[in-house]
Amino acid sequence: MNASAAAEPADFTLTAASVLRMAESARVYEVAHHTALEQASLLSARIGAKIWLKREDQQPVFSFKLRGAYNRMAQLSAADRARGVVAASAGNHAQGVALAASRLGIRATIVMPVTAPQVKIDAVRRFGGAFTEVVLSGDSYSEAQAEAMRLREASNATFVHPFDDPDVIAGQATIALEILAQHAGPLHAVFVPIGGGGLIAGVAAVIKARRPDVRVIGVQASDADSMAQALRAGTRIALDEVGLFADGTAVKQVGALTFSLCRHYVDDVLRVDTDAICAAIRDIYQDTRSVPEPSGALALAGLKHYVAMHGAGDGALVAVVSGANMNFDRLRFVAERAEVGEQREAVFAVTIPEQRGSFRRFCSALGQHSITEFNYRIGDAQAAHIFVGVQMARREEREALAAAFRANDFGVLDLTDDELAKLHLRHMIGGRSPLARDERLYRFDFPERPGALARFLERMHPDWNISLFHYRNHGADYGRILVGIQVPPSEHALLRHFLATLGYPHVDESDNPAYRLLLRA
Repeated sequence: MNASAAAEPADFTLTAASVLRMAESARVYEVAHHTALEQASLLSARIGAKIWLKREDQQPVFSFKLRGAYNRMAQLSAADRARGVVAASAGNHAQGVALAASRLGIRATIVMPVTAPQVKIDAVRRFGGAFTEVVLSGDSYSEAQAEAMRLREASNATFVHPFDDPDVIAGQATIALEILAQHAGPLHAVFVPIGGGGLIAGVAAVIKARRPDVRVIGVQASDADSMAQALRAGTRIALDEVGLFADGTAVKQVGALTFSLCRHYVDDVLRVDTDAICAAIRDIYQDTRSVPEPSGALALAGLKHYVAMHGAGDGALVAVVSGANMNFDRLRFVAERAEVGEQREAVFAVTIPEQRGSFRRFCSALGQHSITEFNYRIGDAQAAHIFVGVQMARREEREALAAAFRANDFGVLDLTDDELAKLHLRHMIGGRSPLARDERLYRFDFPERPGALARFLERMHPDWNISLFHYRNHGADYGRILVGIQVPPSEHALLRHFLATLGYPHVDESDNPAYRLLLRA
């Protein structure tokens, strides 16, 4: 969408010039920092673009939200301060309000959704101290806001809006002032995450006032795209539901002020999925050794999508890393999905004949690809169904590998984009099987090097059937696999000799009580 193409709506009350003036006098630096603009050298080299990261995760509350919250509360009159403030937030705005309340000596009641990450709830209480009360209500920001408005009516306190307020917008707009001061050279585009729109409204207005040639591109999670839908429809849209992975931007309806500013000054809004966000989290970690929260990586995910679709442009590309309030227990999910988001992992269900030699042909079809995951449990006397993850350098390799499987007369189902398979089915392959007669169960450790798993498979004894196999690459020095091998009792001595000469540390789990309860027929 062209920023200048839309007609000015009647309710338009802020302009680029007015936001610029307010940003230039905003009182953010009484508590916030000038944050670094750092080049993402590793990612830049990999995708052939000049990428810079605006590190708002370096703020005292690990988020840009402090700027707007403090600027709004610093403008309150003595009477308003005495009545206190009420706010609603999924977490980052809440932390900004809490720290501002503590610094300014203002009582604050902050309503957060019950779905807010615990790390953010704990931080709000820590930053606000005795000046802040946290109330948990509702499953989303919108429901928390409704409770906050009820409390405001009852107390006559001032509501500190997280995005749809001129002072909040001006506070966030100071980020754009810093970017333009830090990067005076050619600048092609600035990518900004969007929730309710306060950040991008302020950034876009200032950039268009100072450097109208620079593109401003918003980025939203595909399951929380209220601004993208609103701009397409020409009016604000209220979503029925929003995804909660990128909880910091999970807003059902954008603000009236932010929508007006975005209609005028935002050039485009891109949508990205969860896998792309996870890949961007990893990219930021690899370049900075910091771990942003999902919403904090949104802008970079959009930047990468833009480069893939349009090229790098003729200048620098800046992504605002908006926050780093990541729940630690989400890291496993992020690591699991980052490879797929970067299109470096393909996931297949492959069906091979349940007969001697099929496994070896399957390994041969894999070629030199590194296996990231391998799950199998015998369940059919005629066919073996294997769940396999394979590392990829390019998307074309995914199609070539599927063709290689089919050339061996294997059935192939590409699950790389299948949410059910990636979230659940990959962990549910197994169970008891009446076909697993004479099964012995072993755990093996082997050095995690490219091709190590394939070599391990090739060394397995050809006369014994593999009835269970589980492996997942977790990035450790040693790979760990679980293997069920069908060996008649008369051949147990041969099995012991085979294990002794295999050269990999192993543990016999055949009498493990959990195995006997859950997997052994």
